[in-house]
Amino acid sequence: MNSSTDLLAPTPNRFLSNGAYCAADLYRPRGTGPFPVVVMAHGLGGTRVMRLPAFAERFVAAGYACLVFDYRHFGDSEGEPRQLLDISRQLEDWKAALSYVRGLADVDAQRIAIWGTSFGGGHVLATAAEDAGVAAVISQCPFTDGLASSLATEPLVSLKLTVLALVDRIGALFGAPPRTVPVAGRPGETALMTAPDAYDGYFNLVPPGGVIHNHAAARFALDIIRYYPGYRTPRIQAPVLFCVCDPDTVAPSKRTLHHASRAPLGEIKRYPYGHFDIYVKEPFEHVVRDQLDFLQRHLPVTTTTRTDA
Repeated sequence: MNSSTDLLAPTPNRFLSNGAYCAADLYRPRGTGPFPVVVMAHGLGGTRVMRLPAFAERFVAAGYACLVFDYRHFGDSEGEPRQLLDISRQLEDWKAALSYVRGLADVDAQRIAIWGTSFGGGHVLATAAEDAGVAAVISQCPFTDGLASSLATEPLVSLKLTVLALVDRIGALFGAPPRTVPVAGRPGETALMTAPDAYDGYFNLVPPGGVIHNHAAARFALDIIRYYPGYRTPRIQAPVLFCVCDPDTVAPSKRTLHHASRAPLGEIKRYPYGHFDIYVKEPFEHVVRDQLDFLQRHLPVTTTTRTDA
C-alpha cells in the first residue's frame, strides 16, 4: 500500500442538488479505471474537512475512488440560510451525489459504496433502502433512532432546545433569520450535543488552521425525534457494515444494534471507543482496517486499478 504522500491530490468538484451546488472533493487512485467508488459525507453539523480525508486517503491507497461532499448550507456548499440542518434536504444531497458520481467517466457505476458517519451514518441507511443500485454501505457510529438519541440529552437541555426550536420555526414563517444554537457544547449547556466527550471530541476533528462554524438553526431540534433511519434496515439489499461504538454517548448503541441485526446482509463490528474517538489515533486505525476489509470483500479492486499498479 502506498503512503498518503504518494496519492494524487483530490480534485475540487461540485454537483447540483435541487438548484444549489454541493462542494465535493474527488479522490482518484493511480492506475486505469473504471474504479469502484466510495461516496462519503459527515454527521451532525460536520463538514468534509473534519477527518474524512483521512478515511478517503486510506480507501484511495487501496484502489477506490472517493467523492467526499458537504451538505447544502454547510462548509463550502451553497444554500441559504447558512447552517440549516434539514433532514430531507440532506437526503436529497445524497441522491444528487449518487447521480453525479454515476455519470463520471472513470467510475464504475455498478460498484458504488456509500459511507456515512454519525448522523450521516443514518442517512446512508435511509439512502440505501431507497436505492437498489448501491453495492455496499458503511455506517459508522450511526444515528439510527430519534427517540434514543433524544433521551440521551439532559432533560433541561432538551426543554431549552425545544423552546428555541419553536421560536426559530415560527420566526422562519415570518422571514426572520435563523435562531441558532451550538452544535457541540459542554454538559449542561444548551447545544445539540452535550455529552461529556462532545465538545472536545467535535473540535478534535478540525484540521490545524481549519475553521468551522459550531452552530446550527435551532429548528432542527423539533425534527430529530421524528427521524428513524434504523427502521429501514430490513429494506437494504446491499451488504452493510455497522461500525458501532459501545458505549456511544451520542448515538446509543443498544438501539443501533437492534436495527443493525435486522439488515439482511448486515455485518456488525463493535468497538470499545467513544463516539468521537473513532476518527483519530488507534481507534481510527482499527476501524479503517475493518472498513477496508469489508470493501475488499464486497467491492474487490482489480489489478489494473490498484495504486501500486
